[in-house]
Amino acid sequence: MDTKPFTSGPSENAVVVTRVADGQWHALDDDLVVGRGHAEHRPDGRLFVSIDAWHDAAFDRLAEAMPAQLPAPLYTVVDEADVELTARWRRAGFTVRRREWEYAVPTDPRVTGLDAVLPPLGVTIVPAGQADERLLRAVDRAIRDEVEASAGWQSMPAEVIPRPEGDTVVDPSKYAVAAAPEGYLGLIRVVRAKRPRIGLVAVRAGEQRRGIARALLAHALGTLHRSGSAAAWTEVHESNQAASALFEGIGARPVSSNLELVR
Repeated sequence: MDTKPFTSGPSENAVVVTRVADGQWHALDDDLVVGRGHAEHRPDGRLFVSIDAWHDAAFDRLAEAMPAQLPAPLYTVVDEADVELTARWRRAGFTVRRREWEYAVPTDPRVTGLDAVLPPLGVTIVPAGQADERLLRAVDRAIRDEVEASAGWQSMPAEVIPRPEGDTVVDPSKYAVAAAPEGYLGLIRVVRAKRPRIGLVAVRAGEQRRGIARALLAHALGTLHRSGSAAAWTEVHESNQAASALFEGIGARPVSSNLELVR
């Protein structure tokens, strides 16, 4: 634990920032906690920071102290509608790296138009929890390599689920897959926490434009609809026009946008 304070400002009531634990800071004003900072590594290895402060002075002190004690680059995510918070991070030297649209996705097949969608000939959908883990990991790795070699994985939705280092398939039970005799061709991951979230839908590069992604969505959304969920949520990078077209084509609507900032 590092309790050496980082102070800034000449006034008698200067805010004092103290590192109270690994990845945690407090901003104090006359021994009263007026702000908290937090830093943690995301699954992709990047270091994200967040600050919850009572006023600008506390935010600015934390935003000055934390980078001085952390390795660069640093990242944070803000709701684009929160203009004040975005301005605070910009003032601290952060710039916009990417924008993600959050979509509300209907599950009712009569709304999505997916009620009659079937996978292409020779392809079957294996429900979540029934996929062969070895084949699942193989197609996940292959898709990641293909995306990284083309648009780059940064074009995919930001991943926030915790996972062991090097493991990109945290919970195989969350994945449904498109299977063919030669192996798995695509996958979809749906996580049910506070609300159902489509974390990933992807198809091998050589198998795209065959309707596999729509078939995976039809299966996943239909399953959610039958379990009583009226909507799911997903995030799409603003540059991923194909993904935006896929979701908007089934009636999904953008409800908000997030900015990922970097310093």
